[in-house]
Amino acid sequence: MYATERQQQIEQLIATDGRVAVLDLADRFGVTTETVRRDLAALERVGLVRRVHGGAVHRARASTAEVSVAERSGQRSGAKQVIARAAVELLGAELDGAVYLDAGTTTGAIAQLLATGPHPAGDLEVVTHSMSVAHILAGAPAVGLTAIGGRVRGLTAAAVGAQTVEAISRLRPDIAFLGTNGLSAAFGLSTPDPDEAAVKRAIVASARRIVVVADGDKFDAELLVSFASLSEVDVLLTDIAPAGTLSGALRDADVEVQVA
Repeated sequence: MYATERQQQIEQLIATDGRVAVLDLADRFGVTTETVRRDLAALERVGLVRRVHGGAVHRARASTAEVSVAERSGQRSGAKQVIARAAVELLGAELDGAVYLDAGTTTGAIAQLLATGPHPAGDLEVVTHSMSVAHILAGAPAVGLTAIGGRVRGLTAAAVGAQTVEAISRLRPDIAFLGTNGLSAAFGLSTPDPDEAAVKRAIVASARRIVVVADGDKFDAELLVSFASLSEVDVLLTDIAPAGTLSGALRDADVEVQVA
């Protein structure tokens, strides 16, 4: 296979999956990792990809890049469903109390399962600042709901601002399922918007246990604002095992990684 053909296929893989790993590409094409890195460098020079540790991501994933919740709902939906099922199983095993659901499509998938499927026995109270999550859970049997108000960002359908942060700071939920746009060894958890970051930071400070729900597409990504360090995370629920530097950093931070 010529280099141009291989690079075209790599470009298509990144367009579809959002991210590729050097080792995976080397195995896929039967070439050395050095050859793959040259391919990625060539694609980066023409502005098609952005190289990150261990691979490359789509060029659109800049530090302030953000798509709407409606657009994200169709991306990697299979992985999100798998992670959501694992989250509900985690609840069933250990919780009869208060759960905080962050804004996002993976937490939305958790809400959908709580609303329509098996849920933990006992009294389950869900708190959220996500209008989408609140809409899903409104009227759901055996699930109490508290919605946190504030200024709602149209892009994410999430309440943000001082009022939202203050309300969250007065809570102490047993467990919080937290989404993130980026997860990296050096920068921790990050998101493009400062207001969203402030809300997420308040959730981390308030909850007794932090469970991050993130598919592998978020690995090694660093967005504009960091809102938590890896050491503040108790559990990472994901669809693929982290590798390389990120894997080591999660281990050093004593984060329990569960691959659904």
